Amino acid sequence: MTRKAICAKETLVDGKFISGLAVIIENGSIVELLDIGQVSKDTKIDHYSDSVLVPGFVDIQVNGGGGVLFNDNPSVSTIEKIGSAHRKYGTTSFLPTIISDDLEKVAEAIAAVDEAIKSGVPGVEGIHIEGPFLNEQKKGIHDASKFRRLSENDIKLLTSLKSGKTLLTIAPEVNDNELISTLHHAGIILSAGHTNASYEQAMSAVNKGISGFTHLYNAMSAFESRAPGVVGAAFDSVQSWASIIADGHHVHPAALKHAIECKGIQKTILITDAMPTVGSDVKEFWLGSEHITAKDGTCKNHEGSLAGSDLDMISAVKYVNETLGYKLEDAIAMATLSPSSFMKLDDKIGAVAVGKKANFVLLNEELSVTNTWIDGLPDNH
Repeated sequence: MTRKAICAKETLVDGKFISGLAVIIENGSIVELLDIGQVSKDTKIDHYSDSVLVPGFVDIQVNGGGGVLFNDNPSVSTIEKIGSAHRKYGTTSFLPTIISDDLEKVAEAIAAVDEAIKSGVPGVEGIHIEGPFLNEQKKGIHDASKFRRLSENDIKLLTSLKSGKTLLTIAPEVNDNELISTLHHAGIILSAGHTNASYEQAMSAVNKGISGFTHLYNAMSAFESRAPGVVGAAFDSVQSWASIIADGHHVHPAALKHAIECKGIQKTILITDAMPTVGSDVKEFWLGSEHITAKDGTCKNHEGSLAGSDLDMISAVKYVNETLGYKLEDAIAMATLSPSSFMKLDDKIGAVAVGKKANFVLLNEELSVTNTWIDGLPDNH
C-alpha cells in the first residue's frame, strides 16, 4: 500500500481534538502524525475539511446484523455480513458473538472466526462466547435448556481459537473457580454475566481472573442495601471493566450515568448487543424458539422481554454524548480505548497513534458516519 495522508478538520488524539493534523498511513498502519505543513510533497493527502476523524469503534458483543444472526449460521459469510452492516455505523473491530447453544455450535463458531481472520475478513478480532455456562435464574432471552456447568473437558474447546482473542461470559456462582482461573491463565478474557452471584461470590471470581461484567445491570443480581450483588461488585472492583447497552431502553439514563461515574470513562465499555435488525430492513427474526420483533428501537419477544438490541455503535456514542451530557471525546473513548484495553488489543486498535492499525471513522457535524477505514482501506458510505 502506498503512503498517504488523511487530514480532517479535527482529529481525536489522546483524548483531545487537534486541528491541522495529518495522519500518515503506510501498509495499513499509522506511521506518523504530522502538522499538515510538514507532509512531504510526494504524499497524497485526502482532505476532509468539514469532518472529524476519530478511532474506529470496537464492539465486543455483536450477535448479528445485516439480516443475519451468528447462531443461525456460524460461517465466514455470516461474519462478513455482520461486519459490513456494523461498519456503516463506525464499527471497525468486532467480536462475533455466539449466544448459549450446544457445544457443537460453539465449536462451529470458533472455527468460523478462525477462518474469517485467516481469510482477512475486515475487522474481526476474535469471538465472544456468551454462555452456555450461565445461571438459569438470570437467563434473559437465552435458552436455559442449553445451559451447563463448566467442566475440565470444556477447556480445550474454549481455548481452541488460533487467532485473535476469546471473550467468555460466565456465571461464576454456578461454575468452579479453579476452572475459571485455568481459563484466565490460558489467556481467555472472562466476564461475569447472566449471573445471580452474591457480592462476595462475584468479588471472589474477580480474584480468580474475571476482569469484566457483561451488559451491566441487565441479567445480573441488582444492587440492594444489604445485598450489593454483582452490580455492587462491578462498582467496587476498580481493576475490572463493565460493558453497558446505552440505548435508552436497557438501562435508565440515571443508572447509566451512575455506572460511568463509578467505573470511570476508561473502564466503561459501550456495546451494542446487536441483533440481525441492525443495518437491515429485517424487523422480525427467530432466536431459537423465540419470535423476536424490532419496534421503537428495541428487540423483544412476545412477552415483551428484551432480546439483545436494535442498537448501532454511533447511536450509543451519541446517546452518551447528547442524552447523558458527556463530552464527545469521552463517549468515543468508551467505544474505542476502553474495549480495546479490556480485550488486550490496545497495542493495535482503539486509538489514533503511531504503530496502531489505520482504523478510523469520519463524522460530520451531525455525528453521522460518512466514511470508515480498516487497515487503511476506506469504505465510502
